[in-house]
Amino acid sequence: VQLQASGGGLVQAGGSLRLSCAISPHITIFNVLAWYRQAPGKQRELVASITRYDITNYADSVKGRVTISTDNAKNMMYLQMKSLNAEDTAVYYCNGQTSRDWWGQGTQVTVSS
Repeated sequence: VQLQASGGGLVQAGGSLRLSCAISPHITIFNVLAWYRQAPGKQRELVASITRYDITNYADSVKGRVTISTDNAKNMMYLQMKSLNAEDTAVYYCNGQTSRDWWGQGTQVTVSS
């Protein structure tokens, strides 16, 4: 099982970014897929999750600004983010849950003010 996050980078405050997570062997093995983030000196926190039944959940801090989605045909998960601010600066990780947690390597998002 592999999850590989990409799409991070440097963006100005107010800007948008889309993160991608390439999943193998197949997205359907997961009960839940999620994005987490970890800012310097802070604990890793849940950003958004989506179940195999397409039920989504968002952290209060990102509601209305972030959309999690999947493309089963491409074995991809996405995190579309808009209205980014400095507090969104973190390493973003994709996560998949089966009988255990699986983690990708993380992608850095830096929002400049």
